[in-house]
Amino acid sequence: MSELILLRHREVAGLNQLKTYIADGGFETWKKVVTSRKPEEVLNDVKASGLRGRGGAGFPTGVKWSFLPNNIWPHYVVANSDESEPGTFKDRELLEFNPYLFIEGLMLTSFAVQANDAYIYFRGEFSQIAKKFDERLAELTAKGLLGDALFGTNYSLRIHTHLGAGAYICGEETALLESIEGRLGQPRLRPPFPAVAGLFDKPTVINNVETLANIPYIMEKGVDAFRKNGTEKSPGTKIFSLSGRVKKPGNYELPLGTTFRELIFKHGEGIINDAKVKAIMPAGASSTLIPATDAALDTPMDYESTTAIGSPLGSASVMVLDETVNISRVINNTVHFFSHESCGKCTPCREGNFWMSHISDRIESGKGKKDDIELLNSVATQMQNKCFCALGEFSTMAVVSGLQHFRADFEARLES
Repeated sequence: MSELILLRHREVAGLNQLKTYIADGGFETWKKVVTSRKPEEVLNDVKASGLRGRGGAGFPTGVKWSFLPNNIWPHYVVANSDESEPGTFKDRELLEFNPYLFIEGLMLTSFAVQANDAYIYFRGEFSQIAKKFDERLAELTAKGLLGDALFGTNYSLRIHTHLGAGAYICGEETALLESIEGRLGQPRLRPPFPAVAGLFDKPTVINNVETLANIPYIMEKGVDAFRKNGTEKSPGTKIFSLSGRVKKPGNYELPLGTTFRELIFKHGEGIINDAKVKAIMPAGASSTLIPATDAALDTPMDYESTTAIGSPLGSASVMVLDETVNISRVINNTVHFFSHESCGKCTPCREGNFWMSHISDRIESGKGKKDDIELLNSVATQMQNKCFCALGEFSTMAVVSGLQHFRADFEARLES
């Protein structure tokens, strides 16, 4: 296993205490960067590192930062801490047990794009974490690590927290911005993109918690050290949230490019009762169901390879289903989730998810007819490429792939 970078708190006790983090070298990189480096140097290092967004899309982080225009001010940075994807629980571990690594990454990002105000958007269920963060940010300000004229320079930075109300849709970056501004959490029409007109209609960088937690290591150890792990196009380590029918679920920090087989059978210690793996959902509820063939299990978990077998890696919330699981039930759960979380802004998602959950209920209850399987597939496929944001698209992925690869599971539920 590679060295622990993001999950270093498992090796250093009390890393969620400021004195321990500082004793371990924390914020030394922050001070060095602010006092001796230029913002464009930080941006170029992150770009050269090849770091890709860890929130789902996998877009190159440094490239995303470079989109901010230098003729429109002020700039803002927003940390997306709205971790709501079923099966994803990596960011919460970082927020609770290695919070200062994330905060330092947010600070370095703010310096790189010359933002003087940054925001952390927490999902509503993280209220206790948000309260603790307010205390931490106040302590950092008192110690001179945040605030005005930092380390005698002309750079100032303030970090604010914002608590959502428990809406999955606010993980979508423009809905998140709407929520911070006090409006209903619904996606914005793009363009303009947040890099040009984001928070308060100003240029904004929005990054996920895990993405930001990688920045201090890159700035301290260098680009080559970061690229030592992972693949050429997907460098670095990644936290994989493993759940489902495995003996040892949990978060595992591994190099991108590690195979599903290694994650499931080495780190997850195999399947409960040594049953056979049936399917894998690489990105939680928002992913395609991948039949667990030998070829699939031996697929490297990186942004290119998983897409090539039919599913994005996303946030790497790997859900494992074994032969005891009926896929019809899985689909029933996912469509109810998306139906509940649809913001209702666009008709295909609002109505499509309602009807998918209605039809799925009929099949799962044993009252469905054979035509209902075709009807469910028809509703899902007609939603594709017609929704306002990715939520509607995500809601169809497990349905379409489930019907394609595991139709017998649905037929077994039909009225006899």
